[in-house]
Amino acid sequence: MDMSNEHRGGFSGSIGLLLSAIGSAVGLGNLWGFPYKMGRSGGFMFLLLYLLLALFVGIPIMMSEFALGRKTGKGPFGAYRAADKRFTWLGWIGTIVPFLIMFFYSVLGGYCLFYIWENIVGIVSGMPTGMDTFVYMITHKGVSILVMLLFLGICFSINRSTISEGVEKFNKIGMPALAVMLIIIIARALSLPHAEEGLKFMFVPGYAVDGGFIESTPSAINVLATAGGQMFFSLSLAMGIMIAYGSYIPKGEPLTRSSIIVTVSDTLIALLAGFAVIPAAVANGIAQGIPVSQIKLSGPLLLFVTLQDVFTAMGPIGGVFGIIFFLLVLIAAITSAISLIEAASVHFIDVALEKGKTGARPRIVLIVCILIAIGGTLVAADGLGSNGFAPWQVFGMADASAGAWCEDWLDFFDLFAEGIMMPFGAMMMCIMFGWFNKKDYLLDEIHDGSGSGTALDGFWWFCTRYVAPIAMFFILLAQIDSFFSLCWF
Repeated sequence: MDMSNEHRGGFSGSIGLLLSAIGSAVGLGNLWGFPYKMGRSGGFMFLLLYLLLALFVGIPIMMSEFALGRKTGKGPFGAYRAADKRFTWLGWIGTIVPFLIMFFYSVLGGYCLFYIWENIVGIVSGMPTGMDTFVYMITHKGVSILVMLLFLGICFSINRSTISEGVEKFNKIGMPALAVMLIIIIARALSLPHAEEGLKFMFVPGYAVDGGFIESTPSAINVLATAGGQMFFSLSLAMGIMIAYGSYIPKGEPLTRSSIIVTVSDTLIALLAGFAVIPAAVANGIAQGIPVSQIKLSGPLLLFVTLQDVFTAMGPIGGVFGIIFFLLVLIAAITSAISLIEAASVHFIDVALEKGKTGARPRIVLIVCILIAIGGTLVAADGLGSNGFAPWQVFGMADASAGAWCEDWLDFFDLFAEGIMMPFGAMMMCIMFGWFNKKDYLLDEIHDGSGSGTALDGFWWFCTRYVAPIAMFFILLAQIDSFFSLCWF
């Protein structure tokens, strides 16, 4: 008897799969990362490149990861080993990346918990929540560590159950709630005076420069790097997540349709997050008389200071909107975090099941969360580089020589995850299936063994063999150039 198949479990149906996959994709990468990277990269040019990458790279890679997971019935490590032992090492990338991301993701999730509490206190006490709250949070190590541990505790309580009883059940409630709260925030943001300036920034070509938001348009290669990194982070690709989820997908579920729905839904929510965040930030800055070039449209300040200032400026009702907004961000963070924990845990769960240890899941998930807490403690205590032991200080580098990659531990872990391992892993996966494996290896699984092709077969094959590897190569080079300030482009 195959104990792993009997006790491993799976999604209960199409709705559970789609909501879980969309929930994984919809996280801080959408509600925070997408708006601020669009702001940093000049608005419309970023959006255009992101949409092209999602179509020609994101969808084919998601199809491949779903198919690889379902065909092998394993997590990232076991899946690559079963597909081609020469590429087993790619499975370690898919196992390690979730840890690296969760080291800082758990801290940001904890920040959301803190801000929900502070907005509640603000309503009760009548004291507005603002910049002082952010400074207090990042400079008080104990507070940051505590809320990070609380966030991980919530995630553990969900992940300790089977995929259908934990991750899927939470997403069936969390994703509709997220959509409702996002609509409420968008309605309020677009009703603010001068909100149209933020919309122009997003959708009018060249307006980021012409409107005075940034001095000059970033180079195309740098925008490509930012859009590519955001696409992978936002769609949860090259993290092992979609391979792990694929291993839980029942036969008969159309993978092509699922991949398209997840990609389109994630992109739509990212755009809606832009509607919620950028117009509100621009409108609030203009109302305060801040020159548009100085309005904070990037970094953690966008989410935890600029947006909170918007709510504070609304008066007493602002605290209510603040609670709704940060609860929205918290739910999005949880839906992504539980998928990252699943991807980090699934290899060890599979190994335990192969040894007949059917009750090992809660213990393995607990160990994974403890390991994440260790890395998260470093990020939380660092306080985004404000507490005296940023990587450049620990490594004995001079302040003048410290690049963006080592300004704080968040950027340090992000360098290896989003900057290097994710685009490199995706590029090598496409090379593996496009050049070293038979064309039908994954197509057969995408067709669910029926042997009947679809109109997207040629699209998938061409993108996997040519478009995605080339795009990933340039994204990888540009990411390295950006992180290390090498000035290659």
